[in-house]
Amino acid sequence: MNQTKRVFSGAPWEKTVGYCRAIRKENTIAVTGTVAIDEKGMIFAPGDAYGQAKRCLQIIEKALLELDAKPSDIMRTRLFVTDIKRWQDFGRAHAEFFGDFPPATSMIEVKSLIDPGFLIEIEADALLAH
Repeated sequence: MNQTKRVFSGAPWEKTVGYCRAIRKENTIAVTGTVAIDEKGMIFAPGDAYGQAKRCLQIIEKALLELDAKPSDIMRTRLFVTDIKRWQDFGRAHAEFFGDFPPATSMIEVKSLIDPGFLIEIEADALLAH
C-alpha cells in the first residue's frame, strides 16, 4: 500500500476540527485521540473509568480493522485521563485488551477533555510488518 488511507468514525468533531479517526501511510498507522462515545454520539458509560477505557479501545480496534491492521500491530498508546487516581480501572481495560501483546504506553493526567463527562482519551500508533 503506497497510498494514504483515512477512516472516519462520524464523531461530531471530525468535520469541525478537521481530522480523521485514523490514517495509514504505507506500514504506519496513527489513530487520533479517541473518547468513549456511543453510536448516537453520547458519552458511553458515564462515570465508569473502566467502561470508558474499554469503549475507546473498541473504537480504535474498529478503525484498525478498516485499515487492514489489528490490535497486536499497535506499538504505542497514550492514555490521557482526567483523574489519575483511577489508573487501575483505566489500566485494567488496557491490559485486558492487549493481553499478550502489550504496547509501550503512557498515562497522563490532564485538566479536562472536550466534554467533562469523558474520563479518558486514547491515542494509538501502529506499525505493520506487511
